[in-house]
Order: sequence, then C-alpha cells, then structure tokens
Amino acid sequence: MADKQTLSYEQTGVSIDANDEMVGRISRSLKSTHGPRAIGLENGFAGLFRLDYDEKLFKKNYRHPVLVACTDGVGTKILIAQQAGRFGTLGIDLVAMSVNDMIVQGAEPLFFLDYLAINKLEPAKIAEMVESIAAGCRMADCALIGGETAEMPDIYGRDEYDLAGFAVGVVERDRIITGKDVRPGDVVLGLASSGIHSNGYSLVRHICFKKEKLAIDATFKELGDATMGEVLLEPTRIYVRPVIRLLGGYKRKKVVHAMAHITGGGLVGNIPRVLPSDCDAVLKPSSWKTPPIFDFLQRRGPVDKAEMYRVFNMGIGFVLVVAEDFADAIQDKLTRYGETVYRIGSVVSGTGKVLLK
Repeated sequence: MADKQTLSYEQTGVSIDANDEMVGRISRSLKSTHGPRAIGLENGFAGLFRLDYDEKLFKKNYRHPVLVACTDGVGTKILIAQQAGRFGTLGIDLVAMSVNDMIVQGAEPLFFLDYLAINKLEPAKIAEMVESIAAGCRMADCALIGGETAEMPDIYGRDEYDLAGFAVGVVERDRIITGKDVRPGDVVLGLASSGIHSNGYSLVRHICFKKEKLAIDATFKELGDATMGEVLLEPTRIYVRPVIRLLGGYKRKKVVHAMAHITGGGLVGNIPRVLPSDCDAVLKPSSWKTPPIFDFLQRRGPVDKAEMYRVFNMGIGFVLVVAEDFADAIQDKLTRYGETVYRIGSVVSGTGKVLLK
C-alpha cells in the first residue's frame, strides 16, 4: 500500500516562514515609536505599557486618570491604494482615524495596536505598511506596542488586504471635554484638512473610476498636475501635537468647550455630536479655503452641494468650539504650532444643528 501524501500549511496558502521573516523586518519600526513607558518583550503574546514611568510627572498630570479607547479602519480608501500599488501611506490614515477621535475628549494617546488581514504574506510589503503605521504613531507621540497579521487566502483575493487600528489614551477625569460647556457666543475654529482624509471614498471611487473612468495615474491642471492616485491617497492629517499642546496651556481654564473630528458625515454630521440640544453652530463656508479636489468631485459627479457637506470634510479636518474671549489667542497659538486655522463660525441658540450661511 502506497504511503499517503502529507499536507503542509504552506500548501493551503499560508506561510509560516514568511511570517517569521516579516516579524524580523517590522521590529525596527515598532521600536522607533517606543518611549521609556513602552516595555519591550521579545516574542511576547501582548504589548506592555507603563502608566507610572515617571511617577512625579504622571501624578502631576493625572490625579484621577481615565483611559480612553478608539478603534477604526480606513474604509474603501484601501481599494485606491491597491489600485495604485502603493502601501506606504495608509498606516498614517489608520493611526489618524483613532487618535484624532481620541483627542476630541481631551485625551493624550498612549499606545496603538494594528490588525492587518491579507491574502498572501509578502514580508517587504508588510514591512512598508507597518512602517507607515509607525510613522503615524511617531506623529501622534504614541507607541506601537503590538499587532496582528493574518494571512487568509480563502477570504481575501490576490493583492487584497484590510487594516484596522486600536488606540488607548488617558485624560484627567475633570478635564474630559464633552461639549456640555458650549454656549451661545462661542467661536468655532476649523483646522485645515490635508484633503479628503479617509471618508467618502465609495462616492469618490464611483465618480472617478466608475462614472468618469479616470486612470489612477491621470493628471489634471486643477489638481496641481498631481496624479489621481497621489491626490486621493494624501494621508489624513494628525492633529494630536497641536491640540494636546494647546490643552496643556489651559489646564486651569476651561476655554476649549468642545472639539470634533470631521469624519463620515462631514461638518453637518459631526459637530452636532458635541453641541448641547439648545445650541446651533452657524458656519460660513466662504471663511475657509476648500481644496481643489472637492470642486473636482462636485463638478464631475455632479454632486449636490448639500450632499458634499454631508459626506466630506470640505477642507476642515478638525473643529474646536472655544470661549469668545480666548478665540484670537487660541487661533494664534495653533497657527504657531503649524496648523492652518480658520474662524469658521459661531454658536447661537438653537436645537443642536449646524447651519451653513
């Protein structure tokens, strides 16, 4: 009787050797994000992070610390990256989507974890993706302390993959920002976006590639002669450093009454999440510069203007609602910290809506 042929994991499409090579390649990226509070653990099953590394400093900043957690992905923007064959920017988007949400509550990001699911594990590509995530973590001053890469050829097709991210931060209990202090007369400040960021890409792809059938490497004068791939894959801006630095300067005064990360739902969908039920935010779209990509999409759609504001950030990636007496000083500080800041509106009595004037 002939011996039965043995079966290996590799024959099912999953490579243990490739995984071992990948782990070796990405370790440097992870370590580049580690400060003294991240505890290195060779071959560990979980990431370790100290809250009390500098006990005096920690107690000075946090007498009653509250942990804050966020998770998100990058949506169908990932399909454009696959189409363009680019792997080195989505990690920044991934980090941005969680840490920008976290700072809305006034929290300082501490550490980040990633999850990558892929058809076939190619160590060089994975290393590029993880370095992009590490780059985002360095921008956000948080440690990348672990993650998971899952090779699943029966679920993902060739060259297909997906990303998810998880962030944990900390905020002093009585410094949590919820929007309860918002009142009529407050000023709405907007921080410029770097472009589309990571929301609305189902509509973007429909306009650009299904309806208009544009090539991913096509260039247009109105977009600064950049290729479609370059414009659409511009990474989400990370607002952590300027916002945390700003909040640190007003520890004894509650002058930032609310903040909002402008993601899916746009300005009209996200700002109401931090408005009291008796206040409206009145915004003047003419008060800020809209990046050319939004005019391009609206015209090519065509897309109704109201729909544009419901789907996209329209050039404002992050919003702060601040006390009127401090608005000019806050705008000046954020400008010095490297942000493009617009005074985009004000708060009036109302019913918890955003009004565009």
